[in-house]
Amino acid sequence: MNSATRVGEGDEALDRQLSAELDAVNSAAMSHAGPQRELTVRIEDEFGLVAGISGWTWGVAAGIAMTWVRADQRASGLGGELLDAFEAEARARGAQHVFVTSFTFQAPGFYERRGYVEFARWVDVPVAGQDDVHLRKELGS
Repeated sequence: MNSATRVGEGDEALDRQLSAELDAVNSAAMSHAGPQRELTVRIEDEFGLVAGISGWTWGVAAGIAMTWVRADQRASGLGGELLDAFEAEARARGAQHVFVTSFTFQAPGFYERRGYVEFARWVDVPVAGQDDVHLRKELGS
């Protein structure tokens, strides 16, 4: 068998294929958990995207991959509005808890104020003096 190793930058086709392959393995191993589903919330105004959140639900878990609020709208309450909508839909899908990671220079305090609890921290990631904070929130019923 001839094989070639290629190292590069972003590769959308590779990301799509890896995601599909891993989804197939995960679905086979956890068929009782139901399918993984993407979950997004967006807020727009006349200028375009103001804020958005994207993540997933799978079984009793939900995960937040990305949260963003346009600079001129930060501290306006839109982040909380996004999170409330995300959590409500996750709960409606059967999720019992939500996971998120946030670097210390991003918004771990925002999530903590919204009921998320730190359960792990990678110190000095991505650089010395900054940490990668992992948080979880129990959604209840």
